[in-house]
Amino acid sequence: MPARNALLKAPPHPVEKALRTLGANLRTARLRRGLSLEEIAEKIGTGRRAVADAEKGKPSTAVAVYVALLWALGLLEHMDEVADPAADEVGSRLALAKEKKRASRPRGLSNDF
Repeated sequence: MPARNALLKAPPHPVEKALRTLGANLRTARLRRGLSLEEIAEKIGTGRRAVADAEKGKPSTAVAVYVALLWALGLLEHMDEVADPAADEVGSRLALAKEKKRASRPRGLSNDF
């Protein structure tokens, strides 16, 4: 029987690595600001454990915790760049490839004289 949520049990290595890096970066930012786990947890309205799990890069931690930590640490302005359609080169190429190559003829009679 497959795992209930394989992503949480064994995420792809790049995902796991990115979460660990994000968590470590959040921890460094918190420590540089002299904030305890309790202080930052209170500021974002969650428990100490949720913050500790985010700092460890646990995949089961809600994305809202990560984003709230970025906000509390003054680092939220870069979130606009995450998955920005303007920076999605592959998606843009695929969208262009799907566009019609030429205009189609209108069907039926036209009253436009």
